[in-house]
Amino acid sequence: MTDGANLSLRGRYARFVARAAYHFPILGNLRKNGEIQRLRAEHERVWRCPEHLENTEIELENCRAELLTKKMAEDEAAVRRGVVLQLHGGGYYGGMHNTYRDTAAMYAEVSGGFDVLTPDYRTAPEHPYPAALSDALAAYRLLLEMDYEPSDIVIAGDSAGGGLTLALALYLRDNGLPMPGGIITMSAWTDLTKSGASYTEHFGDDPIFGGTYNTMVYKDGYFRGSDPWDPYISPVFGSYENFPPTLMQVGEREMLLDDTRDVARKLKEAGVPVREHVYPGMFHVFQLALLLFPESAEAWHEVRMFFKKVTGGKENEGNK
Repeated sequence: MTDGANLSLRGRYARFVARAAYHFPILGNLRKNGEIQRLRAEHERVWRCPEHLENTEIELENCRAELLTKKMAEDEAAVRRGVVLQLHGGGYYGGMHNTYRDTAAMYAEVSGGFDVLTPDYRTAPEHPYPAALSDALAAYRLLLEMDYEPSDIVIAGDSAGGGLTLALALYLRDNGLPMPGGIITMSAWTDLTKSGASYTEHFGDDPIFGGTYNTMVYKDGYFRGSDPWDPYISPVFGSYENFPPTLMQVGEREMLLDDTRDVARKLKEAGVPVREHVYPGMFHVFQLALLLFPESAEAWHEVRMFFKKVTGGKENEGNK
């Protein structure tokens, strides 16, 4: 492991702040029990949607979702663009919050105008597996019912949402459902058995999860009563034939580093076009900082280039 010798000053500061925030003593039990996510959802400010976009709430069978779309002028003809199905992180304990509304707007920007659907899927401990996967599947089916072409759908997720992204794609393939046009994961949590060597190798230097067992990584509420080796729970144990082009980003300092590396290796062995990028010196889901420091900005630029590749550079064109 390098120390990220070329890490920007702002990147180093962000890493320092992440470690300080996640290891502040009073936050220990709040982190472990998912209370931080609950309190943030209850007390966060009202989200201000960018003026050129509009955010619409949609009711799914067991959860709600938000659809972010371009605001249309009265004399502008409606154009069906592609769509991102964003599956948020939170260790399968945290629900959707403003950070993911901000990332939805970023996905709309870097995709060249895609719509973005973000389901607030059910979470543990009240709703263990397969609730999250069922809700993600319901959201995907909704997009098909809305006449988005499967090839114009990109499924994207970070952390637990990254694992859920891969689990959903595995389920779609295994059940003969149409596959999306692309997949994006950021710091994906793909191994809930924690069998990867990086869980021990980076235990001391992971700014988010390192140095303590008092985090959601060590909770088993999501797979309570189920087999954590099931690929729909831990996608690292799945097979990846017939997957669409995939972008996988991860930080070098993460305990979850091997969760990405091992899946990327399987994708390559299956002949899937995959871009695996380990960002030197970076921490878990550093991309949620959006454009605040150079490394996170670089990650989103890479996402932009991925969209251009999977869509053939045809931004803002309707489905064919």
